[in-house]
Amino acid sequence: MTQDIERNSDGVPVRTLGKTGLKVSVIGFGGGHCVRPYIDEAMTVKLIQSAIDQGVTFMDNAWEYHQGEAERRMGLALKGRRGAVTLMTKVCARDAKKAEEELHDSLRRLQTDVIDVWQFHEINYDNDPDWIFRDDSVLEVALKAREAGKVRFIGFTGHKSPHILQQMLDKDFDWDTCQMPINVADAHYRSFQKEILPELNKRDIGVIGMKSLGGRGQLVTDLGLTAEQCRTYSLSLPISTLVCGVESEENLQQDVEMARNFKPMSEAELKKLVDQVYEEATDGRYEWFKSTQFFDSQYHRDQHGFPVAD
Repeated sequence: MTQDIERNSDGVPVRTLGKTGLKVSVIGFGGGHCVRPYIDEAMTVKLIQSAIDQGVTFMDNAWEYHQGEAERRMGLALKGRRGAVTLMTKVCARDAKKAEEELHDSLRRLQTDVIDVWQFHEINYDNDPDWIFRDDSVLEVALKAREAGKVRFIGFTGHKSPHILQQMLDKDFDWDTCQMPINVADAHYRSFQKEILPELNKRDIGVIGMKSLGGRGQLVTDLGLTAEQCRTYSLSLPISTLVCGVESEENLQQDVEMARNFKPMSEAELKKLVDQVYEEATDGRYEWFKSTQFFDSQYHRDQHGFPVAD
């Protein structure tokens, strides 16, 4: 990782999002966390706008987050600020008709004419890649949307297993982006950073990291690392941006300051931290999103016939 860090006017480092050519802040604003039941609309809008005003230019969202409420609130927050951000949201459907409906739902709720990055959400099961590419597929919807100027770039996400994301990469399609877990524990168990990241970089596919703290903060609360260690580790890998969950002004300020003060870890420092977590990371006990359905959305549980989440 180069020591020359490009920054935006607010002092936040920026990187190029793969072949898209878009410059994005190294931390992204996670659209799902800021719509928790205890966070009202006004606070959500305030957090998003505060993040943008401080140089966070990548916005993460998904059609199904909180039954569309996450997109709706982000749409409110982006009034007058839409041009300042790269806006990403995700489509959950696996059939063309529903995907078309979800696209227009997202455009309406986000109050925009174009989504910068539209990603197929939760490619978590072995049949998901085939569903994306079958005849009359959601991929065709994405391509038509791109031709119509409603979508600029197309990608996919997944958090379950590297071999499933590899199936997407093996398909005959030139992906723009991929969103996946990037954290220190991942180095030892079903490792996305070892198995998928090198190919993404080779093909100049923009890498959007997530779950740097474990999804619910397990790497901090249970593994004993600090948030700064976790975020810095992830940002020291060759990714474009790291989505951070923000639930309060305190969360936001911590992440913004961390980004502004970011200095990449050396190879020796990275190895030391990876070795430090070896004993507790090799069985995936803190990466629930890989070995359980704890982080699978109910929408995708229903698609695959799984029971309602507890």
